[in-house]
Amino acid sequence: MPKYIRRSIAITNEHGSWVFLLSPLMIGLFAGGTFSPAAVYFIFAALCAFLIRQPITVAVKVYSGRRSPRDLPAARFWIAIYGGIGLIALLSLILRGFGFLFYLALPGVPVFAWHLYLVSKRSERRQMGVEIVASGVLALAAPASYWIGVGQPEITGWWLWGLTWLQSAASIVYAYLRLEQRQWEERPSLRARFRRGLRAILYTGFNLTSVTILAVLGILPPWIFTPYLVQWLETLWGTWNPAVGVKPATIGFRQMGVSIIFTVMFILTWEY
Repeated sequence: MPKYIRRSIAITNEHGSWVFLLSPLMIGLFAGGTFSPAAVYFIFAALCAFLIRQPITVAVKVYSGRRSPRDLPAARFWIAIYGGIGLIALLSLILRGFGFLFYLALPGVPVFAWHLYLVSKRSERRQMGVEIVASGVLALAAPASYWIGVGQPEITGWWLWGLTWLQSAASIVYAYLRLEQRQWEERPSLRARFRRGLRAILYTGFNLTSVTILAVLGILPPWIFTPYLVQWLETLWGTWNPAVGVKPATIGFRQMGVSIIFTVMFILTWEY
């Protein structure tokens, strides 16, 4: 069994990517207002679809000569485990009348295929655009879990998808800024700091402005802008205080903390 039980193959080492699935998932579940057996099946299906990415990626690396063939049995083992559990969960959802959720998984196929192509070419790192698109696919967990709660597709689910994707995209852009900052040899001038952080500020500023306008118009809950305000303030703080020499893990943990705060505040303000 040690030949197959390999943590590095079973679970992704990109720890920050978890929040891009779990945040929309939790937001959709709480917005739906009902926790049923179907929600449990969906959680298992979503987790398996997310986790299977790692062993498939390892297998592609083996076939492209980037990893040892000795990793292939473990990769196949976990592909079978996640694939089997995910298929059972999907069939359970279909039997309960939620087969339409399968269509939400379709956009993930070309995105994942593109990721695997980049892996085979040793070009998967530092692909901000691909990561932003992939976070949009993961954000589909929000409408899916919401529709399970309410029992049918509703337009609100698409609002939740757009709102969570906006947050994820801005978070990715900000993370790239922080990782760039840690390579700086010294703190540049304030003007230079804000010039380099302009893209991240524009992303979070657009999110805050758009959500605020929609809240004022009564389309969204009145206080839903507050989690986006937190993200915008964090971006301003991070631009003002560059992460020169800071370890990537420290940056990641702070990002995770901000995302957790965002998720909790979103859930609370969505109801009021």
